[in-house]
Amino acid sequence: MAILYADDPADAAAWSAAIRALDPGLDLRFWPDCGDPAEIEFVILGAKAPGDLRRFANLRAIQSTWAGVNFLLADTGLPPERPLARMVDRGLTASMTEYVVFHVLDHLRAGPRLRAAQRERRWLELEPRKPQSVTVAILGLGALGADAAARLHELGFTLRGWSRSGKELPGVTSFAGLERLAECLDGAEILVCLLPLTDETRGILDARAFAALAPGAVLIHAARGAHVVEADLLAALAQGRPSRAVIDVFATEPLPPEHPFWRHPAITVTPHVAAITRPGTGAEDIVANYRHALAGEPLINQVDRGQGY
Repeated sequence: MAILYADDPADAAAWSAAIRALDPGLDLRFWPDCGDPAEIEFVILGAKAPGDLRRFANLRAIQSTWAGVNFLLADTGLPPERPLARMVDRGLTASMTEYVVFHVLDHLRAGPRLRAAQRERRWLELEPRKPQSVTVAILGLGALGADAAARLHELGFTLRGWSRSGKELPGVTSFAGLERLAECLDGAEILVCLLPLTDETRGILDARAFAALAPGAVLIHAARGAHVVEADLLAALAQGRPSRAVIDVFATEPLPPEHPFWRHPAITVTPHVAAITRPGTGAEDIVANYRHALAGEPLINQVDRGQGY
């Protein structure tokens, strides 16, 4: 019986090396050369299926190398009765935390103002701010949000967190449910979005959310493009609430050259690189989930299709 790798061909060699280092005896095949379809028991995917996976009659489980699975859940090529796991490996989590902490600290230390002063050849001396004076609201307190919150707590920031259900994390004032979202955002200086994309969270970064922030606030968005109502964000930036946005994910990717985000002076665009799954660490979960699937056991980070993550 075999594992089929059907993700990005450019990454196939790295994933193959990492997986075989853990178990050289695995029968690992690569799309479209799957051999006998009846021998495929486990499939590794990225953001979408390359074809109809229902032809693999003995398929036991599906593993995504992405943390977000909204595109997969909408893919008609995925057999809905087969368990699906998303990737939340320690390498991906570390990458996301680095991204969030970097941009939070850049705001704390007035990075944009200092870079602007350099372009103007102006010597700008600023009074250092204490992290405690900055309120950071994190939307999404799963594995990624919780790790980012832990690092920001160590640095001394004042933290709030919002999630679908209540969470208790050190140093974080938590809010749960849509009815408490505005309370979480009220007067926050930095808004970090790390939510999964569900029917409930689609378009959650809208005019009402932006209006709740402090004047001059910053948005750091590294979740899913569909969380943002783009017209609302552009209008809010014109009003200075937020005054700046760092965006890593977009409704259309790659971001079209004519999109206004590219040239907007208050927007920093990064090309969906905030959190990259690293084969060296992600392979451990893949091999473990393959063994769980063979044993008929629940998968690590198994997706609840009803919740969408």
